Amino acid sequence: MDDLSLEYLVQEPIKKRKKTPLILVVHGYGSNKEDLFSFAPELPDYALVISVQAPISLPFGGYAWYSITFDADQNKFSDPVEGKDAVQKLNFFLEEIKIKYEIDKNNISLLGFSQGAILGYAFSFTYPDKIRNVVALSGYFNPDFLINTPRTNKINYFISHGTSDQVIPIEWAKKAPKLLHSLKINHTYKEYPVGHGIHPGNFYDFKDWIKNHT
Repeated sequence: MDDLSLEYLVQEPIKKRKKTPLILVVHGYGSNKEDLFSFAPELPDYALVISVQAPISLPFGGYAWYSITFDADQNKFSDPVEGKDAVQKLNFFLEEIKIKYEIDKNNISLLGFSQGAILGYAFSFTYPDKIRNVVALSGYFNPDFLINTPRTNKINYFISHGTSDQVIPIEWAKKAPKLLHSLKINHTYKEYPVGHGIHPGNFYDFKDWIKNHT
């Protein structure tokens, strides 16, 4: 669909509620809107599920929310300017969704993998009044992406990471639950025996978690 600022796929709710929750699905680096949309049939059938595609085109049909560069020692660096811009693009897109679809503006969940999870943290800390739940799969909290001083929020977080993740070290992921604990923000943190991917047990756990929080 190209009627909004970003491309996306949508799954309409099967069961109608008086107020329809929104689950916004945000993919990772090098992927596209089709990737995590495969989860949609397994998500609550009373929710509107939208899988949004990142704006930066990569080779072989992939997309990114922001650039990643490497130095001579193969250390990774994320572009903070593009990261902040991605947060703003997500915010604008969400406002478009609110206009186009009848959703419960107080029941919006963001489900992100890798870059999508990193943006989930940044978005929820920048706009804590716009999101109710964040599912952060295989990501980490990057303070460089915050547009303003973070405000304490009442968002619920489900955080998971693979114990053998070779792309984002698990030590990076563990900083997020420590931060949320210090801020007294409700969160669940789980680890699974997998690399940079989603373990079957992880899938069922976050699926149940979303159902209990939407």
